[in-house]
Amino acid sequence: MSAVAASTGDGAACGARHVAIIMDGNGRWAKKRMMPRAFGHKRGVDTVREIARAARDMGLEALTLYAFSSENWKRPADEIADLMGLLRSFIRNDLDELVANNTRLKIIGDYRALAPDIVELIEDAMARTAQNTGTTLAIALNYGSQQEIARAAAKAAAKGAITPEAIEAELDTACLPPLDLLIRTSGEIRLSNFLLWQAAYAEMWFTDVLWPDFTPAHLREALEQFAARERRFGGR
Repeated sequence: MSAVAASTGDGAACGARHVAIIMDGNGRWAKKRMMPRAFGHKRGVDTVREIARAARDMGLEALTLYAFSSENWKRPADEIADLMGLLRSFIRNDLDELVANNTRLKIIGDYRALAPDIVELIEDAMARTAQNTGTTLAIALNYGSQQEIARAAAKAAAKGAITPEAIEAELDTACLPPLDLLIRTSGEIRLSNFLLWQAAYAEMWFTDVLWPDFTPAHLREALEQFAARERRFGGR
């Protein structure tokens, strides 16, 4: 898919409130350049910054990024250590910008299973941005959608009848707008245990672009294609 020229205006004008992205392709991006995977992950964090800023400028209410899945623990220990180091650096280096730009940070997934110092950084960052009223940047860490649905169903059952509404109220994303658009980079066409419940009627947009090469122009293209689609939610 070709990128369109970057333009001004907000995502709300395209009808989308909540966009989620499966950020895929860091390793392949690095391999193409004969560099270690860690180099690709580092460039991928730079892209996170660019896209988070673009989402704010485009007026999106929420941007949810799949950063580390519950299945990613199967990766080599050195790669996991690199990813956790990048997470620490992102929070330390970017928190002031999030605060200044009225961005609220939210974490979905079982982040409390991460290293204690990371948990402390995350909880401090969420507390410092909790009152912000601009875009919510939701980061999925140690996240698996099947596990999330099971937890939500158990919580709903403890309170009473299990209904779709009761489960939805207990999801990690309960405080976010309904998911409108789910993007995956790098040419893979699957959800990989990400936002399975939330994506029930979300639009999908797949691109061959590797995540480190994904730009605000690509996000704009996805939003414009989203705006051109007819959403019927099971109706006619």
